[in-house]
Amino acid sequence: MSRVALATCAEIPDGDEDFPGLIDELGALGIEAEAAVWDDRSADWSRYDLVLPRSTWDYAERRDEFLGWAGSVPRVLNHLTVLEWNTDKRRYLTDLAAAGVPVVPTVFIDPGGELEPPDGPFVVKPAVSAGGRRSARFEHGEIDAARELVDRIHAEGRPAMVQPHLDDAAEIGLVWIDGRHSHAVHRHVPLPRASEREVLYLDEQISATEATRQDREVADAALACAGSGLLYGRVDLMAGVVLELEIAEPSLYLSYGEGAAGRFAAAIARRL
Repeated sequence: MSRVALATCAEIPDGDEDFPGLIDELGALGIEAEAAVWDDRSADWSRYDLVLPRSTWDYAERRDEFLGWAGSVPRVLNHLTVLEWNTDKRRYLTDLAAAGVPVVPTVFIDPGGELEPPDGPFVVKPAVSAGGRRSARFEHGEIDAARELVDRIHAEGRPAMVQPHLDDAAEIGLVWIDGRHSHAVHRHVPLPRASEREVLYLDEQISATEATRQDREVADAALACAGSGLLYGRVDLMAGVVLELEIAEPSLYLSYGEGAAGRFAAAIARRL
């Protein structure tokens, strides 16, 4: 029997809401799957035929350790080169823009650089980040608070990024499984005004929705920049532009797409 590890983090050792249904669907295909904490020193990764990074959301503050782990397991999907590329927002957003994919205008500030706020509300976050940690929105007049956040990000050795704050009630997440559009969700994940929170990820409101043809074309173009062979991915859009390309460890909201867990399980089985 093939074995698959669904990698997660210590704070949610049983994984996110996608895990139970996916484990059941894999079991129905004769594949043994279980949650496994990625940085558990006692884990025997040689037991598994395939490792899928799923809810490994504590990686951002120690990206090098995470990528080292991903490179050490027998087989990981999405591939290590994809994980390296996608966990650096500056790298992938720059590549998407260069390929003509519409992305949110973004300014990156390396440690030592100064924040020059854009006109209107804006967002500050680390260029390597997950779960909305160290991320906040600011009004144009809140420059001192925004600079304090930039300084904290820089103190951790990470570049900061600044984007205009868009209407976060209009975000859509498009899920791709094995190169095909599976389903879409409406995501409402409001960024807080305060940047310091002891949480792994922000609360979000999710509902099923339908993607337009234009949205699907933008998402397809974004995913194409990652190369071929992706097992899974999610593209978050707002007003037709890419906010995030999530192909490292995204929630796929499988329960919001009819048959999505079964499609994902079948795609995994084809890779074994």
